[in-house]
Amino acid sequence: MAYFIQLIVEGLATGSIYGALALAIVLVNRSTGMINFAQGAMAVLATFVAYALTESGTPLLVAIVVAFVFAFLSGAVVERVIVRKFEGGDPDTAVVVTIGLLTLFTGIAAAFFGYEPHPFPSLFPAESIDILGVFISLRSLGTIIVLLLVMVLLQSLFRVTKMGLAMRAVADNPQSASLSGLPVSRLLMIGWGLAAGLGSIAGVLVAPQLFISPSMLDFALVYALAAAILGGLDSPFGAVIAAWTIGIVENLAGAYVSFIGDDLKIAVPFIMVMIVLAVRPQGLFGRKVVVRV
Repeated sequence: MAYFIQLIVEGLATGSIYGALALAIVLVNRSTGMINFAQGAMAVLATFVAYALTESGTPLLVAIVVAFVFAFLSGAVVERVIVRKFEGGDPDTAVVVTIGLLTLFTGIAAAFFGYEPHPFPSLFPAESIDILGVFISLRSLGTIIVLLLVMVLLQSLFRVTKMGLAMRAVADNPQSASLSGLPVSRLLMIGWGLAAGLGSIAGVLVAPQLFISPSMLDFALVYALAAAILGGLDSPFGAVIAAWTIGIVENLAGAYVSFIGDDLKIAVPFIMVMIVLAVRPQGLFGRKVVVRV
C-alpha cells in the first residue's frame, strides 16, 4: 500500500509538470483559438535565462521572476511580430508556423548554451518526509502546490476578471469583440505573454529533475498536449485533472502491468485520449460547440 501511495504522489508531481505546460496551451487556445507547438521550446529558453542568472550569482527566486518576465515579453513579441499575420487564417498554416517557432527557439537555446545538459537548482529541498510509512519528496509536494495555485489563478482570470472574459470573447469571435470596443490586439498579446510565462514555470519545475537542455521539454510537451486535449482545450481545470490522471495512470501501468513496463507506458496517455475522445470529442471538461446555420 505504501508503494502504491508513493506511485500516486509521484504521478501527481509528474502530472503537475505536464499540467503547467497544458495550462499554457489552454491559455493560448482560449485567447487566440490556436495551439502553440512551440510552447515547450519557449519555456526552455526562459529557463535558460534563469540558469544564466543563477550562474552569475543571482538568487534563484529573483532569477525565476526575471525568467517569467522575459517569457511574457518574448511571448507578446512573437504574437505581435510573427503569429498575428496567421491568426484567423488557415489553421494548418498556423500549426506549421508554431512548429517553425519550436525549431527557432530550440536553435537559439542551443546556440547560446549548447546541447550539453546543465544542472539547475531546485526551489524545493531534495529531502523526503515520512507520512505513515510513505516517503514523499518535498520537491513533489512543492510542484503539486505550485500547479494548484497557478490553476486557481488562471481559472479565476477567465471566470471572474474583465480581462479574462474579454480574452474569451476575442477567442470566440474576434470580429464581434472588436466591434464591441475590446482591444483585440492587446488581448492577443497578453494571452501569448501569459502562456509563455506559464511555460517558464513548467521549465523551472522540471529542470532540477532532468537537467536543463534545449530538448528538455520535448516529451513533456507531448504529454501536455494530450492533457489539454483530454481535459478540454477551453478548460484550465480539465487540463490539470487530465495531466494528473495521465501522470498517475502512467506510473501505475508501468509498475503493475507487466507487458507495459517502462518501455510502453508512454503509450498509456494516448490510449486514454483516443478512448475519451471517441465518447466526448470536446474532452472531459470542454464545452460542446453548437453551430447554428
